[in-house]
Parts: sequence; structure tokens; C-alpha cells
Amino acid sequence: MLIRAWKYEDILRISEIEKECFPAEAWSFRMLASSFETENFTGLLAEDDGEIAGYGGMTVAADSADIANIAVTEPYRNSGVGTSVLNALCDAAEKSGVKKVFLEVRVSNAAAMSIYLKNGFKGVYARTRYYPDGEDCLVMVREL
Repeated sequence: MLIRAWKYEDILRISEIEKECFPAEAWSFRMLASSFETENFTGLLAEDDGEIAGYGGMTVAADSADIANIAVTEPYRNSGVGTSVLNALCDAAEKSGVKKVFLEVRVSNAAAMSIYLKNGFKGVYARTRYYPDGEDCLVMVREL
């Protein structure tokens, strides 16, 4: 499994995975493509024999970072791909001088919360009715 930076030619496949994983809140092709214009955005993906298995993106501002999304394709779930992408993003954040990494997760997404907790994240507060369907999110942080 190779972890590498997104390339522009990856965006079409990433946008398809976004729709599969987050049908209600998927980033559009245009939103993903605009990430290349944002100097403080880092997009990383996991690739297996040329196939994108998962990806994640984060924005760095001063000494903190916000992980905007992490997604893993169905065949690669529960195989460590999400953890690899998460840790690669945190490593990149630390190299940028970041002290804290934040993310939001649906309160119903126990699988993702478990991964985040196992990798040093702690819940700090909830945002009520955060998602378009009215579900709450838990804001989590990892100190680097």
C-alpha cells in the first residue's frame, strides 16, 4: 500500500468515492479540484496496485489542522487503510508545525470514532444538528 499526495488526475475517482461514501455531503468534483488552489490544503491517498483504496484531506491554519474528510472504498474497509491515511495526515500536519489536529465525526459513526480514539483523538464537544439531515457531530482533537 502506497500513501501519496493527490494528483489532479486522481480527482475524478476521488469524487466518485466521495459520492459512494458520503452521498448526502459529498464534495463535488469542482470542490476537490479547487483544493489544488489552496496552499494550506493537503490531500493524501492510499493506493493499492494503481487503485485508490482511500484518501483524506486537511487544511492547516497556524498551529492547528482540520481534517475535512477521510474515506475508504468498500473492499478496503477494516484493513487499516483509514488508519494509514489518518496517521499520514497527522504526520504531515506535525511536519508543518501543527500542535493540534481537529476533525468532526457523525455521532452514529462508531467505526470511525473507534479508529480516531485508537489513534490518539479525544472528543472535545458536540455540534448539534451539524449535518444536513439534522444529525449531531462530535468534534475530536489529537495533540501532536
